[in-house]
Amino acid sequence: MLIVKLLGIVAMAGYFWMALKFWKGYQLTNFQPNPVNRLALSLLWPALIAVNKSYRQNFQKALRGR
Repeated sequence: MLIVKLLGIVAMAGYFWMALKFWKGYQLTNFQPNPVNRLALSLLWPALIAVNKSYRQNFQKALRGR
């Protein structure tokens, strides 16, 4: 049971770490620069990566920082 809890904590930490990295690199993407879009795209990143090629490319740009 402890291992399941630890895996959950690691998964949540990874989710928020990736969202924060995207938030910091958001200005490098092609998305509209408004706070609502930035927040939504930062929080919904797992679903958007799975279904949208353009989002995947912009996500990579934001994470790379170039």
